[in-house]
Amino acid sequence: QVQLVESGGGLVQAGGSLTISCAASGSIFSVNGMGWYRQAPGNRRDLVARLTSRGATNYADSVKGRFTISGDNTEKTLYLKMNSLKPDDTAVYFCNFRTILGVDYWGRGTQVTVSA
Repeated sequence: QVQLVESGGGLVQAGGSLTISCAASGSIFSVNGMGWYRQAPGNRRDLVARLTSRGATNYADSVKGRFTISGDNTEKTLYLKMNSLKPDDTAVYFCNFRTILGVDYWGRGTQVTVSA
């Protein structure tokens, strides 16, 4: 059974930094891309950053220059380093792995709270 587990969330002051991690277990074949999404209360789940199997990255405009996604497709690990955090970054952050067949796997999320 595939399981994605996020870790590293917490409370941080505005301007601070945090790195969250995701580790996948179980059999996931042919991962085409990995990503981080976030969802604040009352909002939809939005893309934060994605990393393709070829190493290409893309970021939401709101986090460009502040967040860095990295990971290892073989080891099935994913990271998000977040700098210059703002209160608007407060959300539950979800890890996503997508296969070449379009199957999505999700973690349960890790809470990131940025205080003003």
